[in-house]
Amino acid sequence: MQTTRRSLMAGALAIGAAAALRQPAEAQDAPKAVQPANSYSYRLGSLEITAVLDFTRLTEKPEGTFGTNQKPEDVAALLQQNFLPAEWMVNMFTPLLVNTGSARILFDTGLGAANGGQLVERLAAAGTPADKVDVVVITHCHPDHIGGLVRDGKPSFPNARYVIGETEYQFWSAPERLSGPTEGPAKLVASNVTPLKDKMTFLKDGAEVAPGISAMAAFGHTPGHMAFQIESDGKRMLLGGDFCNHFVLSLQRPDWEVRFDLDKAAAAATRKKMLDMLAADRIPFTSYHMPFPALGFVERTADNGYRFVPASYQLLG
Repeated sequence: MQTTRRSLMAGALAIGAAAALRQPAEAQDAPKAVQPANSYSYRLGSLEITAVLDFTRLTEKPEGTFGTNQKPEDVAALLQQNFLPAEWMVNMFTPLLVNTGSARILFDTGLGAANGGQLVERLAAAGTPADKVDVVVITHCHPDHIGGLVRDGKPSFPNARYVIGETEYQFWSAPERLSGPTEGPAKLVASNVTPLKDKMTFLKDGAEVAPGISAMAAFGHTPGHMAFQIESDGKRMLLGGDFCNHFVLSLQRPDWEVRFDLDKAAAAATRKKMLDMLAADRIPFTSYHMPFPALGFVERTADNGYRFVPASYQLLG
């Protein structure tokens, strides 16, 4: 039954994404008449933004990742209240490309081809070959964000410069991280990130990546995790990285602990702060593991939680 379910899920995801993203041929005002199921382009002012689906993973036992300080039956109940299965979940990995007109800026690089990531191929299919990426921004150093930096021993984006939070780099590149619970990510940092140091810019909170794109400290998931505010022509959105990793479990219960948050209390405080801002300012946000194309809005709920409102056509004009 497990194999059958996985096969059915893979087919359903492909068909559903294609149906959701295909624009009618007669809609001449749409930016693109037909969009591939693994990429989705929209506009923010003068910026063209493209979400690229690097990978999709089916994971069993959601309670092993989300709500780890709660009773498993409470996690299951919340999922079922939201029309989701209690026994398994689908996790999506969505880097973002921002075309400013003068630079193509890629946020995060996926898992890498060796782990099933398809970012390079899907970027090219969406119109941006890897050698045309000008800047690569790393929100944080977990493997699913830096795995695609290197391919066959060489930089995947050969003409790019790199941007990373200063605190994040210092934490993961420290020799003491190469043992203990941080060993895995630290070894990947040593092979994929540190060799690019000479081409890197190290950011602090509020620093600018490019005009209209600025870093925002979102610590907790990792010690130097960064989100980014993006503004153009009076319009604004948030690129949240991994501040909020499930569209139900993390939004509706921001206090619930998440297995992969290194500082769980700080991560919960960051979630609430940023969700409050998004709900109050009514601006769109994108976050790496939201349902593809990882774009939506945040609404407060009566029980001191939040609700994810998926974007439809608000940013297509």
